[in-house]
Amino acid sequence: MIDAHHHLWNYSVEEYGWISETMGVLRRDFLPADLKRHMDAAGVVGAVAVQARQTLEETEWLLSHARRNDFMLGVVGWAPFAEAGVARHIERFAAEPKLKGFRHVVQDEPDDRFLLGAAFNEGIRELLPSGLVYDVLIYERHLPVAIEFVDAHPRQVFVLDHIAKPRIREGAVSPWRENLRELARRPNVYCKVSGMATEADWGAWSADGLQPYFDVALETFTPRRLMFGSDWPVLEVAGSYERWAATVRGWLAPLSTSEQQRILQGTAMEAYRL
Repeated sequence: MIDAHHHLWNYSVEEYGWISETMGVLRRDFLPADLKRHMDAAGVVGAVAVQARQTLEETEWLLSHARRNDFMLGVVGWAPFAEAGVARHIERFAAEPKLKGFRHVVQDEPDDRFLLGAAFNEGIRELLPSGLVYDVLIYERHLPVAIEFVDAHPRQVFVLDHIAKPRIREGAVSPWRENLRELARRPNVYCKVSGMATEADWGAWSADGLQPYFDVALETFTPRRLMFGSDWPVLEVAGSYERWAATVRGWLAPLSTSEQQRILQGTAMEAYRL
């Protein structure tokens, strides 16, 4: 089992201002040894670290941990794609064996059409020759724009984070379902089963309550393009690493062994070239 989405950080109020008082459990350091304890308990053997700050310094920091920890199979970092000269950063990081892709926190951008910005798309075009992945972090309202964005880069591999964060707390399925189905028609897009518990009621979610959203993701992306992710430690505001891993395994139980293996490890290995 591979965890295709986790974070690490040395906590500070200045650098992690998005961690509100209601997320008090996250206001501390989360480092590789902390993650490894949860992975061992949940039967997870490898992981992919994903950026949480939009700095080149953090990308270097994540790579430094990955070099020292064999279970950290890859890093999805950050680079300034909307800035001129991003190609030099891509080239530098592409030389790092464990750098597998990049991401930008699009969900927090004030412009809902950020993904369609001319300068940003010029930067994404620079990514293609490297063979690196681009992770798409959005809310469900951004899905129509994300479809247009992906269509502008038909040969670039994309990974959709957190099944596009549907409004689970509200019990809303549409239009997320229809837009996700449309995005999944693009064969160059993979999807992570992650971030769902934190979009639900943190203290009252259940596997049965979340399953309709998982079922939509499974139907649209199929096991071939679906992968497991924890979104730890953000997950901890809504539950434990071990509970989330068990929840996903429960959803996968009716599937064939090969389909389960694909979601639990094979898809991540293919998408990120682990």
